[in-house]
Amino acid sequence: MPDQPPRTASTVPFPTASWGRRTLAIFVDWIASTLVVILFVGLEEYGEPGSPAQLYTLVVFVVEATLFTWLLGGSFGKIATGLRVVPAAGRGRLANPLPLLGRQVAIALVIPPLVFRSDGRGLHDLLAGTATVTMPVYRKLTTTGV
Repeated sequence: MPDQPPRTASTVPFPTASWGRRTLAIFVDWIASTLVVILFVGLEEYGEPGSPAQLYTLVVFVVEATLFTWLLGGSFGKIATGLRVVPAAGRGRLANPLPLLGRQVAIALVIPPLVFRSDGRGLHDLLAGTATVTMPVYRKLTTTGV
């Protein structure tokens, strides 16, 4: 009996990162986004009831993760935890930031990352045509291309 489910044409031909590491990466991203907002609005304003600062945190999170993923291959949290986002095809680079923006908005909605397939890709990955992988897999993909 195989260790992994059989791959079909709609699944990625390489292993994806664990959900534990992805959760840690999102936690790191959220803390970093919160600290950036506190730096600009101050701790007192951030903690004020009814303050828009929490919304600012969400905006910073979406923008940071989109730009870092597009330019560096992963959000600040993903880079810090040794993960990268790659095209589902396994080769090339993430050339268009618009699907990545949609991916991050979907993650901000919380539910899409909870809906995932046997190959480890969540609804947000399916929408953007991406997969999240560990650094060893990323290195292999960038040197051999699947």
